[in-house]
Amino acid sequence: MSVRLFILFSLLLKVSNVGAQEIFTPPVKPNTAFKAGEVLTYQIRYGFIVGGTTTLSLSDDVYHNKHVFHAYAIGQTTGMAEKIYGVKDIYESWFDKETNLPYKQIRNIKEGRYTKYNEVTYNRENNTVHSKLSGIHSVPEKILDLASTFYYLRRIDYSKLKQGDVIFVNMYFADEIFPFHLRYAGKDVIRTKLGKINCLKISPVVEPGRMFKTRDDLTIWFSDDGNYLPVLVRMDIRIVGAVVLKLVKYENTLNSMSLPD
Repeated sequence: MSVRLFILFSLLLKVSNVGAQEIFTPPVKPNTAFKAGEVLTYQIRYGFIVGGTTTLSLSDDVYHNKHVFHAYAIGQTTGMAEKIYGVKDIYESWFDKETNLPYKQIRNIKEGRYTKYNEVTYNRENNTVHSKLSGIHSVPEKILDLASTFYYLRRIDYSKLKQGDVIFVNMYFADEIFPFHLRYAGKDVIRTKLGKINCLKISPVVEPGRMFKTRDDLTIWFSDDGNYLPVLVRMDIRIVGAVVLKLVKYENTLNSMSLPD
């Protein structure tokens, strides 16, 4: 089984249409959630088996004379999974500090003997992307990439959302456009090795079928403390069972973590 950045993405390629629920495409608020120097480390588990780790780091950079954020994510197998699958996937994104929109992304993956490298740049003036592998493509306005989507979700004003409201995101990945619907499912408290963490619960709407039994078999918990850190991702997959991506270490967060009394 492949381990990719925030492993959930490889299982999110089929999403369903949302019914009568209200759909938001909320603009980003001024960034008070993250800063350059932040490093997040995750452990990936298949049931009781530790399958790999993912690290996501953020730094300052300059892209075409613009001061931007540079997100660097690496997901790789460990232990027995490394001997069997040998996965090392790297994703990079350079995105605007104000709008959160990406200017460039890199995808550099190695999975066993399979390797693939691609660079994609975004032209915001005419809403196109240029892929080194496949050329120029028209895309929707304000389209995001994989890494910038996670930072976008950390810049939403959740106080304006009601439980059941749906966030809509367009993402460009692997030379395709993926529309995502993510339902805000309210607040929760998650027990982790770091302690109990107050969280906001987000449920990407997935298509029941070969991988998922129900539309609610994938959930992401973000810390409800100003950082909005992705704390936990849980997927219940038909064949594999529970797959969990869990935050095990955080460094240089902009705000302190909020823990229950």
